[in-house]
Amino acid sequence: METIISLPGLDCLLEVCRRLNLDVTTTPPSRVHPAAGTPVADTPLDPVLAAFYSRFGRAVFATQAAGMGLFRVEDDVNELEEENQKWKESWQERLPLQLFVFGGETGLAQYFATVPALADGKGRQPVVEINVYEEPYALPIASDVDRFFEAYARYLEALLAQPDYEEYGAAALSFPWRVPEILARDGRLVEMLRAGRFDPLLGDDEVREWARQVSNV
Repeated sequence: METIISLPGLDCLLEVCRRLNLDVTTTPPSRVHPAAGTPVADTPLDPVLAAFYSRFGRAVFATQAAGMGLFRVEDDVNELEEENQKWKESWQERLPLQLFVFGGETGLAQYFATVPALADGKGRQPVVEINVYEEPYALPIASDVDRFFEAYARYLEALLAQPDYEEYGAAALSFPWRVPEILARDGRLVEMLRAGRFDPLLGDDEVREWARQVSNV
Protein backbone atom coordinates (compact mmCIF):
# COMPACT_ATOMS: atom_id res chain seq x y z
CA MET A 1 0.00 0.00 0.00
CA GLU A 2 1.31 3.46 -0.92
CA THR A 3 2.10 5.69 2.05
CA ILE A 4 -0.01 8.87 2.10
CA ILE A 5 2.13 11.97 2.64
CA SER A 6 0.42 15.20 3.68
CA LEU A 7 1.55 18.38 1.94
CA PRO A 8 0.91 21.35 4.28
CA GLY A 9 3.40 23.48 2.35
CA LEU A 10 1.50 22.94 -0.89
CA ASP A 11 -1.77 23.74 0.86
CA CYS A 12 -0.17 26.91 2.21
CA LEU A 13 0.98 27.94 -1.27
CA LEU A 14 -2.47 27.37 -2.74
CA GLU A 15 -4.07 29.40 0.07
CA VAL A 16 -1.60 32.29 -0.27
CA CYS A 17 -2.22 32.47 -4.02
CA ARG A 18 -5.98 32.49 -3.41
CA ARG A 19 -5.75 35.21 -0.75
CA LEU A 20 -3.45 37.41 -2.85
CA ASN A 21 -5.48 36.87 -6.05
CA LEU A 22 -2.56 35.20 -7.81
CA ASP A 23 -3.21 32.78 -10.64
CA VAL A 24 -2.98 29.03 -10.08
CA THR A 25 -3.31 26.58 -12.96
CA THR A 26 -3.56 22.87 -12.19
CA THR A 27 -4.58 19.72 -14.00
CA PRO A 28 -5.92 16.44 -12.54
CA PRO A 29 -3.44 13.66 -11.79
CA SER A 30 -2.85 10.90 -14.28
CA ARG A 31 -4.93 7.77 -13.85
CA VAL A 32 -1.79 5.92 -12.76
CA HIS A 33 0.45 8.49 -11.13
CA PRO A 34 4.10 7.62 -10.40
CA ALA A 35 4.69 6.19 -6.93
CA ALA A 36 7.60 7.01 -4.65
CA GLY A 37 10.70 5.19 -5.79
CA THR A 38 9.44 4.70 -9.36
CA PRO A 39 12.38 5.07 -11.77
CA VAL A 40 12.08 8.31 -13.75
CA ALA A 41 14.98 8.87 -16.14
CA ASP A 42 16.77 6.12 -14.17
CA THR A 43 16.32 7.98 -10.85
CA PRO A 44 13.94 6.84 -8.05
CA LEU A 45 11.15 9.41 -7.66
CA ASP A 46 11.28 11.47 -4.47
CA PRO A 47 8.35 10.56 -2.15
CA VAL A 48 7.21 14.17 -1.70
CA LEU A 49 7.18 14.75 -5.47
CA ALA A 50 5.21 11.51 -5.78
CA ALA A 51 2.69 12.88 -3.27
CA PHE A 52 2.35 16.06 -5.33
CA TYR A 53 1.70 14.08 -8.52
CA SER A 54 -0.95 12.04 -6.72
CA ARG A 55 -2.90 15.31 -6.43
CA PHE A 56 -2.04 17.13 -9.65
CA GLY A 57 -0.70 16.36 -13.08
CA ARG A 58 0.75 19.85 -13.37
CA ALA A 59 0.71 23.14 -11.47
CA VAL A 60 1.77 26.70 -12.26
CA PHE A 61 1.67 29.39 -9.58
CA ALA A 62 1.58 33.20 -9.61
CA THR A 63 2.53 33.90 -13.22
CA GLN A 64 1.51 37.56 -12.91
CA ALA A 65 3.90 38.02 -9.97
CA ALA A 66 6.99 35.79 -10.20
CA GLY A 67 5.87 32.53 -11.75
CA MET A 68 6.83 28.98 -10.81
CA GLY A 69 5.64 25.66 -12.18
CA LEU A 70 6.14 21.91 -12.02
CA PHE A 71 6.49 19.69 -15.08
CA ARG A 72 3.47 17.82 -16.42
CA VAL A 73 2.91 14.15 -15.64
CA GLU A 74 -0.33 13.03 -17.27
CA ASP A 75 -1.62 10.00 -19.11
CA ASP A 76 -0.10 11.00 -22.45
CA VAL A 77 2.74 13.31 -21.31
CA ASN A 78 5.66 12.79 -18.93
CA GLU A 79 7.70 15.98 -18.81
CA LEU A 80 9.57 14.72 -15.75
CA GLU A 81 11.08 11.97 -17.87
CA GLU A 82 11.66 14.22 -20.89
CA GLU A 83 13.19 17.15 -18.99
CA ASN A 84 15.48 14.94 -16.92
CA GLN A 85 16.78 13.22 -20.02
CA LYS A 86 17.52 16.67 -21.49
CA TRP A 87 19.16 17.71 -18.22
CA LYS A 88 21.46 14.71 -18.27
CA GLU A 89 22.47 15.37 -21.87
CA SER A 90 23.02 19.12 -21.47
CA TRP A 91 24.11 19.99 -17.94
CA GLN A 92 24.44 17.14 -15.43
CA GLU A 93 28.08 16.32 -16.17
CA ARG A 94 29.02 19.90 -15.24
CA LEU A 95 27.83 19.47 -11.64
CA PRO A 96 29.39 17.14 -9.04
CA LEU A 97 26.13 15.69 -7.64
CA GLN A 98 23.24 14.15 -9.52
CA LEU A 99 20.17 16.39 -9.65
CA PHE A 100 16.57 15.62 -10.58
CA VAL A 101 14.78 18.59 -12.16
CA PHE A 102 11.05 18.96 -11.51
CA GLY A 103 10.14 22.52 -12.46
CA GLY A 104 11.32 26.06 -12.89
CA GLU A 105 10.60 29.76 -12.97
CA THR A 106 8.53 31.12 -15.83
CA GLY A 107 10.62 32.18 -18.81
CA LEU A 108 14.01 31.83 -17.07
CA ALA A 109 16.92 29.41 -17.46
CA GLN A 110 16.51 28.37 -13.85
CA TYR A 111 15.27 25.03 -12.61
CA PHE A 112 14.17 23.52 -9.33
CA ALA A 113 15.65 20.11 -8.58
CA THR A 114 15.97 17.54 -5.84
CA VAL A 115 19.31 16.09 -4.74
CA PRO A 116 18.89 12.28 -4.44
CA ALA A 117 22.27 11.73 -2.76
CA LEU A 118 21.23 13.97 0.16
CA ALA A 119 17.93 12.24 0.97
CA ASP A 120 17.03 11.85 4.65
CA GLY A 121 16.09 8.63 6.42
CA LYS A 122 12.58 8.75 4.92
CA GLY A 123 13.91 9.25 1.43
CA ARG A 124 12.91 12.92 1.23
CA GLN A 125 15.31 14.85 -0.94
CA PRO A 126 16.36 18.49 -0.44
CA VAL A 127 15.67 21.09 -3.13
CA VAL A 128 18.02 23.43 -4.96
CA GLU A 129 17.50 26.11 -7.58
CA ILE A 130 19.88 25.67 -10.52
CA ASN A 131 21.07 28.56 -12.64
CA VAL A 132 22.36 27.50 -16.07
CA TYR A 133 22.90 30.86 -17.78
CA GLU A 134 26.68 30.42 -17.85
CA GLU A 135 28.55 28.02 -15.56
CA PRO A 136 25.81 26.12 -13.68
CA TYR A 137 25.54 26.36 -9.92
CA ALA A 138 22.91 25.46 -7.34
CA LEU A 139 21.35 27.40 -4.47
CA PRO A 140 20.02 25.22 -1.60
CA ILE A 141 16.46 26.38 -0.89
CA ALA A 142 14.57 23.68 1.07
CA SER A 143 15.02 20.44 2.98
CA ASP A 144 12.27 18.79 0.92
CA VAL A 145 9.78 19.64 -1.82
CA ASP A 146 6.94 20.54 0.56
CA ARG A 147 9.16 22.93 2.53
CA PHE A 148 9.98 24.49 -0.84
CA PHE A 149 6.26 25.09 -1.46
CA GLU A 150 5.97 26.75 1.96
CA ALA A 151 9.04 28.93 1.38
CA TYR A 152 7.71 30.03 -2.00
CA ALA A 153 4.37 30.95 -0.40
CA ARG A 154 6.12 33.15 2.16
CA TYR A 155 8.20 34.68 -0.62
CA LEU A 156 5.06 35.64 -2.55
CA GLU A 157 3.66 37.32 0.56
CA ALA A 158 6.89 39.28 0.99
CA LEU A 159 7.06 40.16 -2.70
CA LEU A 160 3.58 41.64 -2.89
CA ALA A 161 4.26 43.62 0.30
CA GLN A 162 7.19 45.44 -1.33
CA PRO A 163 6.38 49.14 -1.87
CA ASP A 164 7.81 49.03 -5.41
CA TYR A 165 6.13 45.75 -6.42
CA GLU A 166 3.61 47.46 -8.72
CA GLU A 167 6.45 49.12 -10.61
CA TYR A 168 9.03 46.32 -10.74
CA GLY A 169 7.11 43.07 -10.26
CA ALA A 170 9.28 40.10 -9.27
CA ALA A 171 12.42 42.24 -9.62
CA ALA A 172 11.35 44.05 -6.45
CA LEU A 173 12.39 40.97 -4.42
CA SER A 174 14.18 38.15 -6.22
CA PHE A 175 13.84 34.53 -5.13
CA PRO A 176 15.87 33.07 -3.52
CA TRP A 177 18.71 35.59 -3.43
CA ARG A 178 16.98 38.28 -1.38
CA VAL A 179 14.99 36.14 1.04
CA PRO A 180 17.57 34.23 3.13
CA GLU A 181 15.51 34.90 6.26
CA ILE A 182 12.57 32.96 4.76
CA LEU A 183 14.72 29.96 3.82
CA ALA A 184 16.34 30.00 7.26
CA ARG A 185 13.00 29.03 8.83
CA ASP A 186 13.67 25.52 7.48
CA GLY A 187 15.71 24.10 10.35
CA ARG A 188 16.75 20.96 8.50
CA LEU A 189 18.04 23.03 5.58
CA VAL A 190 20.12 25.15 7.96
CA GLU A 191 21.57 22.03 9.58
CA MET A 192 22.58 20.65 6.20
CA LEU A 193 24.19 23.93 5.16
CA ARG A 194 26.19 24.14 8.39
CA ALA A 195 27.33 20.54 7.95
CA GLY A 196 28.62 21.32 4.45
CA ARG A 197 26.29 18.85 2.74
CA PHE A 198 25.68 21.20 -0.20
CA ASP A 199 29.27 22.43 -0.57
CA PRO A 200 30.00 20.50 -3.80
CA LEU A 201 27.12 22.29 -5.53
CA LEU A 202 27.92 25.84 -4.49
CA GLY A 203 29.56 28.01 -7.10
CA ASP A 204 31.71 31.10 -6.63
CA ASP A 205 32.34 33.17 -3.52
CA GLU A 206 29.11 35.13 -3.98
CA VAL A 207 27.05 31.94 -3.87
CA ARG A 208 28.94 30.65 -0.83
CA GLU A 209 28.44 33.94 0.99
CA TRP A 210 24.72 33.79 0.26
CA ALA A 211 24.58 30.23 1.65
CA ARG A 212 26.32 31.46 4.82
CA GLN A 213 23.65 34.14 5.19
CA VAL A 214 20.93 31.48 5.11
CA SER A 215 22.69 29.35 7.71
CA ASN A 216 23.46 32.30 10.01
CA VAL A 217 20.20 34.25 10.03
